[in-house]
Amino acid sequence: MEQQIIKTEYSEVMQQSFIDYAMSVIVSRALPDVRDGLKPVQRRTLYDMHILGTTYNKPYRKCARIVGDTMGKFHPHGDSSIYEALVVMAQEFKKGQVLVDGHGNFGSIEGDGAAAMRYTEARLEKITQEAFLADLDKEVIDFMPNFDETEKEPEVLPVKVPNLLINGAEGIAVGMATSIPTHNLKEVIDGAIAFLKKPDMTLDELMRYIPGPDFPTGGIVINKDELRDIYETGTGRIRLRGRVEVEKARGGREKLVITEIPYTMIGVKIGKFLNDVYQLVETKTTNDIVDIVNESSKEGMRIVLELRKGADTENLINMLYKKTRLEDTFGVNMLAVAQGRPETMGLVTIMEHFTDFQYDLATRKYSYLLGKEQERREIQEGLIEACNVIDLIIEILRGSKDIKNVRACLTTGATDGIRFKSAASKRQAEKLRFTEKQANAILEMRLYRLIGLEVEALMAEHEETLKKIASYEEILNSHSAMTRAIIKELKAFAKEYARPRRTAIENGREAVFEEKKMEEMPIVFLMDRFGYSRTVDVPTFERNRDSAIAENKYVFQMMNTDRLCVFTDTGRMHIVKAQDIPYGKFRDKGTPIDNVSNYDSAKEQIVYVCALSYAVCSKLLFVTKQGMVKIVDGSEFDVASKKTVAATKLGDGDSLLLADTVTGGEHLVLQSEAGYFLRFVIADNVPEKKKGAVGVRGMKLAAADSLAKAYVLSDMDIVIDHNGKETHLNRMKIGKRDTKGVKR
Repeated sequence: MEQQIIKTEYSEVMQQSFIDYAMSVIVSRALPDVRDGLKPVQRRTLYDMHILGTTYNKPYRKCARIVGDTMGKFHPHGDSSIYEALVVMAQEFKKGQVLVDGHGNFGSIEGDGAAAMRYTEARLEKITQEAFLADLDKEVIDFMPNFDETEKEPEVLPVKVPNLLINGAEGIAVGMATSIPTHNLKEVIDGAIAFLKKPDMTLDELMRYIPGPDFPTGGIVINKDELRDIYETGTGRIRLRGRVEVEKARGGREKLVITEIPYTMIGVKIGKFLNDVYQLVETKTTNDIVDIVNESSKEGMRIVLELRKGADTENLINMLYKKTRLEDTFGVNMLAVAQGRPETMGLVTIMEHFTDFQYDLATRKYSYLLGKEQERREIQEGLIEACNVIDLIIEILRGSKDIKNVRACLTTGATDGIRFKSAASKRQAEKLRFTEKQANAILEMRLYRLIGLEVEALMAEHEETLKKIASYEEILNSHSAMTRAIIKELKAFAKEYARPRRTAIENGREAVFEEKKMEEMPIVFLMDRFGYSRTVDVPTFERNRDSAIAENKYVFQMMNTDRLCVFTDTGRMHIVKAQDIPYGKFRDKGTPIDNVSNYDSAKEQIVYVCALSYAVCSKLLFVTKQGMVKIVDGSEFDVASKKTVAATKLGDGDSLLLADTVTGGEHLVLQSEAGYFLRFVIADNVPEKKKGAVGVRGMKLAAADSLAKAYVLSDMDIVIDHNGKETHLNRMKIGKRDTKGVKR
């Protein structure tokens, strides 16, 4: 067969392919459906557990079995994503209402991961069976083929409660992300009931029932007045605080006990919080905290801060809110899939989608039930009629050669091939007009059904069937009747699964922390060649002067209220407060300068470090690898609050080689990669420029050459090793800037 090459525009193929991929991730993996509030992996996991029969009243099943079955049938995207979804649905500290009953180690609020799925077990929660999966057998939702078209899976689960609001959602898609907070089940159901009664309800009316989020970790929402805008637009920031209580301790002292944390602090951030409190003590920001103890357990959160006698507890609480994650923000973006498209929705829109879904479920459910009851009525009426003519039916059975003749006689009155005892019986048989279903039921009827009590029970059952049919027809034919039916179910769920609100909502005052003024004192900054930094007091440095100078790359004295300038080869200057650098013993290792600044050792290298107060009072010399030089007045680096500024402008492909404070009387020696040296007087050759200027050329370099080193010479002789020989830089001939120099 001849090959056919189709030519197409590459950019168009890439664009279309990316759009297809993005929509697949958005709709099929990352975002929840507004109707059931579940992402595909959650929906498939719950449905698979339903198929496996892991109900709340049956033994637990191994999670590995559930994960493997889900992956093999419905979700071929790896076991880790399925198990992670399963674990999260079982964690009380992450979900407003857990959907899976986990047995074993399912992780902790402090960030401990769940045990491997071969060790843990799970089964469905009762509410999951009743409110999420109960009506799957009533044709209330559509099924679609799975990935290999060997199974059928539900497009959406028939969830009867507003799960999107109750459990919230978090997910990152392509170019968009969702972040929906959890809410109180009772409040959300009450809001849904009110909305069903009044579909044109305004947001303010709805918020009387749903005043705000309810996080499983409790805490306090402190921007109550901003919640309306968040619920109207579907986006915004919720400000959260942990709950701090003051308890009495022995000796007349007090202690602060953190009993609830912001939802955003779940996991490793609890350890980060403890470390932040420790740093506040280490940096002398507060002297009132004596000890930090994490007494949290399965019973609840309890982090205890032991205080000194006479400590200002209110000021300390405000310090925790200001300086740590005990006060944090939860970014809200209520994005979900509605009618196959991602949409950011407000509270009213979400409730509209939910109620529309409930009416659709109810219509399909009661239509199915009505059909079943009508079938049952048809059969019951046939059996009742059969009991009235049972002698005739027995005569037909005894006079027939096969079942085919009997069925034909019962349904159409055909008497051919049937022997009757009398002509009257035959005429009576010719009048029979049972339906096919009635005929089958009569033929399958057992003789004991002819007992008087059994006939009475059949009549009572028929009466009950007629009542159900009338009830279902009323629901289907009356919008108000259907609304009442939905509300009845919602009230039942609220009654059984309601729990008290855990998160308080208020307009909190801004935390005002009066930081005690630090007692100003001289310290010595030490940083080794690996970037580990620390400060020590002057007496400690003097006792260890020789070791300090030998072991560290940068050693200088500064005040503890000063700031540090870190110049890097990218031409940037990072500013670090001296108080942020660990202060302690001489033999302490210190901390990497990366940890206390914006400096990134993976992307840039340190060129020069000095105290900001020293730099401001000095002139700074800059030399780049492409041979550009300039002097900048240090006052240009006196910035108030920024942590990173541009120290100098660099040309394309250039980098900073040297930065140093100079008086102007020094000499500068430039050494190129090709072995050229040039020495000249800084004051006579290097002009003063603004930090935003590139500078002037210090040395003429060949096309492929660049500077390897730059040295500032004062009175001290500098000896370097060049090509295996000692080279005294102070003995070099003095030249002029912008010359080629001398090759050595």
